[in-house]
Amino acid sequence: MDLPAELRELLATRYSRRNVMTATLSTLRPQLGDFSSIVCFKAVIVGVEDTLGRDGAAVVFTRAGKVRGHNLARDLGLTGSNPPTEQIAGLLNAAIGRDGTRLAAVTRSYQDGEAIVIETQDTVCSAGEAPGSDRRCTFTLGAVWGALEAITGQTFLGEQTESVLRGGSCDKFVFSPL
Repeated sequence: MDLPAELRELLATRYSRRNVMTATLSTLRPQLGDFSSIVCFKAVIVGVEDTLGRDGAAVVFTRAGKVRGHNLARDLGLTGSNPPTEQIAGLLNAAIGRDGTRLAAVTRSYQDGEAIVIETQDTVCSAGEAPGSDRRCTFTLGAVWGALEAITGQTFLGEQTESVLRGGSCDKFVFSPL
């Protein structure tokens, strides 16, 4: 997606590629850098699911993602910016896609009636899962949800309606206004 020049400039000034985790120039781990493996992240998910059950873990990871998304939007100076819906994917992808934290590639955002739909690919939640797996993208859903609420200033009910693991073309998140 090609972003308008003013959005590219905003992202370039507010969100340096040097440290995508905190939107600053500092490094959180001087020896290993600011990224860790998907295998370790997924081990945390499985461990929490074993402890709290699948639904309890989903609540925890969705909420953690929402907090991360809100903080990310704030750190980028995007809170309340309310860009056109079609531009939200580019903003989110710059933050959490290949040039960001690499949580997921955000490929499309659009309006479907009153709902906002965000399509993602290559999510950390789906990585390494077998076809047909019932794994849900709870943390990724939450991160997109939190960022979307912060950016738009609206409150939504979010849900995953499509999964690449179960035959979908993307991991699709639908956000209905409350």
